Amino acid sequence: MTRLAGRTALITGAAGGIGSAAAALFCAQGARVALVDLDPGALAEVVARIRRQTAGAELLEMAVDLAEPAAAPRVVAQVLQAWGTLDVLVNNAGIRAYEPLAQASDATWERVVNVNLLAYARLAREALPALRASGRGAIVNISSTHAAHPRAGMGQYDATKAAIVSLSNTLAHEEAAHGVRVNTVCPGLTLTPFHVRRLAPEGKSEADLRAERVDANLLRRWADPFEVAWPIVWLASDEASFVTASTLMVDGGTRG
Repeated sequence: MTRLAGRTALITGAAGGIGSAAAALFCAQGARVALVDLDPGALAEVVARIRRQTAGAELLEMAVDLAEPAAAPRVVAQVLQAWGTLDVLVNNAGIRAYEPLAQASDATWERVVNVNLLAYARLAREALPALRASGRGAIVNISSTHAAHPRAGMGQYDATKAAIVSLSNTLAHEEAAHGVRVNTVCPGLTLTPFHVRRLAPEGKSEADLRAERVDANLLRRWADPFEVAWPIVWLASDEASFVTASTLMVDGGTRG
């Protein structure tokens, strides 16, 4: 369990389902991990859980609103101040808006784009000097299957997820000469705390959701967050040393 031994990773959206699972696996695989999220209470719970699971885990928690342009340089500076290096950036933070595009406000567009896209670009820009110096730097950007399969009513979210794929591929082309790999993971239907809360008013428990058969993918079920986090670990590791500019669909065979 030492795929990432000696490496420093920065993971955003780290209090959510996929982010917290990734943080736990990165620590279990030997990495130092900086966890960033907007919710300080949820972030503290994740950090405490990881410390219980992995003895000696080296963690840094930062409650930050990544929609603020000044957040990215501040976050990267704190990581470098704490540990002096940065080898992996996992851009995972994201928010949703439920508005038809005909009714979408400028304020909602700005918030969604700031968190879901510009924060990724800003963090990459700030992290790249350290990632280049690492000699094995890696960026893993988390998009969605809805980058390829957009829906009615979530155009802002889906548009940013499509833009993340383009951003990742451009960065991969630009950074290959500097030894930095950049890839995208597109999760499908994943049973995160967000969805558990969202569907609770319908009378569905987490156990109900885990047991139900769904028609959205070929495997006919929800993914566990760890099933998405393991591919993120792999892309960050030397096992994926010849993988860049790739988009990995972790979606159970989503039906478009």
